[in-house]
Amino acid sequence: MEKEFSRVRSAQDIIISLILIVGGAVLVAMPTSTSVNIVGFFLIFAGLILVFTLKTSYRLDGTKEIYRKKEKFFAQSKKDSFTAALSKAPETIDIAEENKGNGLRIDVYYNRKTDKAYCRLYEYIPYRYEPCSPVFEYKASQVENLIK
Repeated sequence: MEKEFSRVRSAQDIIISLILIVGGAVLVAMPTSTSVNIVGFFLIFAGLILVFTLKTSYRLDGTKEIYRKKEKFFAQSKKDSFTAALSKAPETIDIAEENKGNGLRIDVYYNRKTDKAYCRLYEYIPYRYEPCSPVFEYKASQVENLIK
């Protein structure tokens, strides 16, 4: 079964948007100078844009669990060792090699409350990253070094 994640709004996204909208409405409603009213309208406008665009969490298709995403970039030469490590023991991946190249990307979707994590390795093919491994399911505590 192929696992696909879709972007969704988290509670934090909604709270940030509501704070901006309410803060802007308060500034507009107060009997103050025009410049304060302009700032209030700007905050309302920014809050409304964020309501429709801000999506920082992910949901596994078919479930209601919300996941966070972490991406790590590595050199292309590590492909074989990382593929083997992801399939057996993800805690053995050497994070010290991070950002020494960008030919590989490891995506980790995790939920610490349910202690679930999904990992997948991507390889850079010009202009995009293509999956080069299946999705592996682990406990979030097992991939703690990739989540940091």
